[in-house]
Parts: sequence; C-alpha cells; structure tokens
Amino acid sequence: MIWWAVLLGFLIGGIIEYFIPREYIEKYLSRHRKRTIIYAVIFGFFMSACSHGILAIAIELYRKGASTSSVVAFLLASPWANLPITVLLFGFFGWKAVFIVVSALVIAIITGLIYQALERKGMVECRQCIKGEDRPVLTDFSIIQDIRKRWDEFKFTRHTMWEATKGTLKGSWSLTKMVMWWLIIGMLMAAFVRALVDTGIITHDMFMMYMGPSVLGLLVTLVFATVIEVCSEGSSPLAFEIYNQTHAFGNSVTFLMAGVATDVTEIGLIWNNIGRRAAIWLPIITVPQVLLVGYLFNIFFK
Repeated sequence: MIWWAVLLGFLIGGIIEYFIPREYIEKYLSRHRKRTIIYAVIFGFFMSACSHGILAIAIELYRKGASTSSVVAFLLASPWANLPITVLLFGFFGWKAVFIVVSALVIAIITGLIYQALERKGMVECRQCIKGEDRPVLTDFSIIQDIRKRWDEFKFTRHTMWEATKGTLKGSWSLTKMVMWWLIIGMLMAAFVRALVDTGIITHDMFMMYMGPSVLGLLVTLVFATVIEVCSEGSSPLAFEIYNQTHAFGNSVTFLMAGVATDVTEIGLIWNNIGRRAAIWLPIITVPQVLLVGYLFNIFFK
C-alpha cells in the first residue's frame, strides 16, 4: 500500500541531497524565529508524500541544517495537510475536511513553537543551536540569485545528466539504509494488528463498540491509532469508516492525527537521528492537543 510513498520519499530525499545546497535550508529552516515554523509548515503542505514517505525527506532536511523544531513542524504538517491528502479527505468527509486540514496545520505550528522554546532552554537536541542561540546564518545570501547562477552554469549534456542521476540515486540509497529498518518495524506491527482483526480475535463489532463519541472512545481510538497507523492514505478510509459507523467526527480526527504523532517509526527515526529527548517530547506535546481537538469536534458535530 505504501511502496510508492516510500519510494517517492527516498527519491525526493535524494534530490534534496544532490541538488539543494545546505545554505538554502539554513536560511529558511535553521533559525529560531516564528516565521521559520510557518516556512516548515508551508513546505510540508506542498510535499506529496504520506507520513512514512515524508520521514526520509525530513531527516534529509535535518542533515542539511534544518532545526529540530522546523523538522517536527514539517513532519506533522505534511501527512495531513498536503495537497493530495486534502483532496482525498474532501472526497471522504466533504466540507468537514476543512476542519481536519486546519487543525493539522494549527497543531503543527503550536508544536513547532513549543519545540523552539525547548531548544532555547536546551531541553531538546538541536544541532543548529549554540547554548540556545542561533548559529550564524547567511542573512545576505540570495537563493534566487544563486539558482539563476547555477542554472546558467549547468550544461545539459549526457555526462552532467548521468552525474545528476547517479548523485540522486546515491543519496536515496543512503537514506534507504537509514530509514528502511524503522519502516519494517512499523509495518510488522500494523500487520500483526490486522491479523488479529482478520482472524476474529478482535471483531469488527468490538472495534466500533468502544470507539463512540465519548472520552473512553477517544482514548480507545488513540490506542488503536498508535498501533494501526500505516500511512496517511491507508488510514483515511478507516477513519471515514469509524465516522460512518459511530458518527464521532472527533474520533476520526483523533485517529488520523494521533497515528502520526505516536507512530513508532517516526519516533524511532527522531530518536536515532536527532535525539532521545526530541523523540520523547513529540507525543507529550502533540497527544494532548489531538485529544482536545477530538473532544471539541465530538461536541461541535454532535
């Protein structure tokens, strides 16, 4: 189900590795400013990959110089607020999809701003910080002028195209070796839960009975989202089925967003590539926001 998203994520990561200079990332995603989080969320909105496909891109951005807070905001915004998923959600939920997309963007921004505060206090790992302060960045560096210069100097020959292809594939393979093991762990966990449902150990009626529009239903939904979430495209139909059976819109939103916020693959990659504290803070900050949004939506759309 997610092979194409994973492949796309590795490919885009390889393109970033080869074509995007570190200075570009440092200029827009490394500084500890509120607008940096906005930039990260905007970049996430235009990335057409699911939560697992976006992981490789996010880690590559971090390696290129993006701050921890901007990487986290990017990770949260992209799966549920990117353009293809927005279209898909409108197909399932109609006009209510606006609330899903907007709440995803708001949670991503709030979480990014909280991470910025934690970076300044030294409570999360930040390779771009020096005792809570920004590293020097290229404030006088013009990306547009640099792109024009590189475009004018680039020659479309067989040799340069082969070198570009080889460099992109080399970067993609480097990311694959780093990310794939975590993807396998996440997929095995999801497959195990699916097997429990398919064999009747957990019935469909039991699944729906405990996921009604209540506090208990939200908590049960949170647990299910933690272990079931495979990718955003795959979770969307299941989230709509929850809504169709229980009419608990808040539970559906919780299922969609909590899956990203508590995904073991995402947390594991942050732990391994950014740091332990950055990974631990992710569910601590995001889960209360997701539960609050789900609770308010259950009341509002009752």
